[in-house]
Amino acid sequence: MPLRDRPGSPAPPDSRDYLEHITSIGPRTTGSPENEILTVHYLLEQIKLIEVQSNSLHKISVDVQRPTGSFSIDFLGGFTSYYDNITNVVVKLEPRDGAQHAVLANCHFDSVANSPGASDDAVSCSVMLEVLHTLSTSSEALHHAIIFLFNGAEENVLQASHGFITQHPWANLIRAFINLEAAGVGGKELVFQTGPENPWLVQAYVSAAKHPFASVVAQEVFQSGIIPSDTDFRIYRDFGNIPGIDLAFIENGYIYHTKYDTADRILTDSIQRAGDNILGVLKYLATSDMLVSSSKYRHGNMVFFDVLGLFVIAYPSRVGSIINYMVVMAAVFYLGKKFLQPKHKMANYMKDFFCGLGITLISWFTSLVTVLIIAVFVSLIGQSLSWYNHFYVSVCLYGTAALAKIIFIHTLAKRFYYVNASDQYLGEVFFDISLFVHCGSLTAFTYRGFCSAFISAVWVAFPLLTKLCVHKDFKRHGARGNFIAFYLLGMFIPYLYALYLIWAVFEMFTPILGRSGSEIPPDVVLASILAGCTMILSSYFINFIYLAKSTKKTMLTLTLVCTVTFLLVCSGTFFPYSSNPASPKPKRVFLQHMTRTFHDLDGKVVKRDSGIWINGFDYTGMSHITPHIPEINDTIRAHCEEKAPLCGFPWYLPVHFLIRKNWYLPAPEVSPREPVNFRLISKEQTPWDSIKLTFEASGPSHMSLYVRTHKGSTLSQWSLGNGTPVASKGGDYFVFYSHGLQASAWQFWIEVQVLEEQPEGVVTLAIAAHYLSGEDKRSSQLDALKEKFPDWTFPSAWVCTYNLYVF
Repeated sequence: MPLRDRPGSPAPPDSRDYLEHITSIGPRTTGSPENEILTVHYLLEQIKLIEVQSNSLHKISVDVQRPTGSFSIDFLGGFTSYYDNITNVVVKLEPRDGAQHAVLANCHFDSVANSPGASDDAVSCSVMLEVLHTLSTSSEALHHAIIFLFNGAEENVLQASHGFITQHPWANLIRAFINLEAAGVGGKELVFQTGPENPWLVQAYVSAAKHPFASVVAQEVFQSGIIPSDTDFRIYRDFGNIPGIDLAFIENGYIYHTKYDTADRILTDSIQRAGDNILGVLKYLATSDMLVSSSKYRHGNMVFFDVLGLFVIAYPSRVGSIINYMVVMAAVFYLGKKFLQPKHKMANYMKDFFCGLGITLISWFTSLVTVLIIAVFVSLIGQSLSWYNHFYVSVCLYGTAALAKIIFIHTLAKRFYYVNASDQYLGEVFFDISLFVHCGSLTAFTYRGFCSAFISAVWVAFPLLTKLCVHKDFKRHGARGNFIAFYLLGMFIPYLYALYLIWAVFEMFTPILGRSGSEIPPDVVLASILAGCTMILSSYFINFIYLAKSTKKTMLTLTLVCTVTFLLVCSGTFFPYSSNPASPKPKRVFLQHMTRTFHDLDGKVVKRDSGIWINGFDYTGMSHITPHIPEINDTIRAHCEEKAPLCGFPWYLPVHFLIRKNWYLPAPEVSPREPVNFRLISKEQTPWDSIKLTFEASGPSHMSLYVRTHKGSTLSQWSLGNGTPVASKGGDYFVFYSHGLQASAWQFWIEVQVLEEQPEGVVTLAIAAHYLSGEDKRSSQLDALKEKFPDWTFPSAWVCTYNLYVF
């Protein structure tokens, strides 16, 4: 991103310099000195230098915010968050005379434990610093303010953005925002969420982004909840009622949130692209009259998608619906002419059409069943994720099986059912069938209001136009070569865009399947996606099965490739993980050295144990680890404490429903220098016949609180969130707590409605303390176990304690 330097001035730092300095600090968890002191000091230092070099046309204001607050969120099944004295560094760039309206740019400088967090999200903060420098030295005046929020607690489940948008005085100025995130390391930054509504924001991106990469498909997939992730976009949308644009790096998600997320892996081209786009969009919004009266342009969604990264096509969804229905009408008119032929022709055609439709649906169903059988078998024999390090394996195993099955079913139909029909006639019938199926999909998606229905429109419009153009060639004898050439040319656009979209889908989804928990068989998911892609891509080539003299060689080749790949997968030839420095694909493992203490109703200790609690974040569990560390085996599988919330384990986040296979390796007790203190301050009977319990807790920067009411009791209200308790999956209550460097003891109350007194008490509370930084984070046993893990793993380790109480 070119900077506008003053003549004779030394070259200021660029995004690469900022990035390398921030990541050199190391992991930056909220509450750690690295996050709260070193990174904040560096940011303020660089902002001061930018302010000194700024043009007199602009005014720069800086504020360090330390908010405290609480909110509930329906992410990961639902839980409540509480934060105290966390850090936001806020910079306002505005015209010298001030501004009444602003656009927000948001990044976060904190990282997860044990990761330098270059892509997530230091690179975005680095780009924002350079954009701030470029805009502040510009001789072009802004019409509105730009607020740059460097937030210090996003990895704590979006806490810092909530603190800013609900408490900072500048928040009232904001009319739109851009959120910079990461779901991978480097590559292109994808616009994967916009709005809600406010189509003018998409138009702003279309007009200003130099290197567009955007898809409404990604937006609808992400907002469906399929991907177990969330961003600050949700906070600004839900708590600030502000529209925005969400961008994220998506390539190489294999090393996202690992030690490999380093500055050297992010190419300068990626930083340049992001910088050009962010600078262009922010400048556009800060000089736009639409920002002032954005409410006038609020209503309506947009259909938007980039064309191979060259430009973006965007239009209102209502226009999209009209286009879609026009395409449907054209297809209905085309097919209607076939059904309105003379009676004797129509009867045969209708019979062959509907039989062919049945055969096509059967071929797709049996194709899906075939790949699922293979996927389930591979999972059961312990060879799941064999494609994780070699993606071509999934294509050779599941893609070939799906395609071979489709060809096989249609070959049988051609040989035994359509015995006397001509090749050309059958080719035409099955083209019409494919058109009909895509037309049905288009109608259904449009009716349901999906903006991504434009894909089905492409798959109806272009094949229909192609068919109409080559219809005469198709009829003429001896013109089959011309027909095939023109047909392939006409199909080029839908197939090219489909492959481009499929690439993006697999680029994002494949790494996610390596961190999606122990309960979802990734081979079943991937096999289903590949089968679906095969059905779509083969749909307009089914007619060639009937035009071809023989499909024997094609089927033999596909079957051979599938069989050989299947045998190699079953033999364990393809190892899922890799420690290759150029392209690592590690297995993620969480190690928590913990001491658990269980108290009864009288406060006496009834159970106390210690060990290293082990969680594998993918479906293979510890099967690949056991040969390297024999003590981690199925004899030490962790058992659920049925009477304790969340099975009596110190879950950092409520992902217990995604990871049900754990291991518990006995180990000596831990004794952190900053132990957790938890006590009941008061117990009151309220006038409305409930019991109000007030507690006080103090401890490290990260703690998790778990609550379970007993039989005959319900949790009616509490002092957290908006006052209404939000239960997690399974019925227990989960509270995520964090604080900055300095924080007073955490006080909160809960109110329990007792319908029936029980001798075992009315409620169980447990508190886990997570030591994610400093000396308390480590133990000699934890270090020794980590050393035993092979180099193709990424073990993320910390010390924690767990204390359970009954009241």
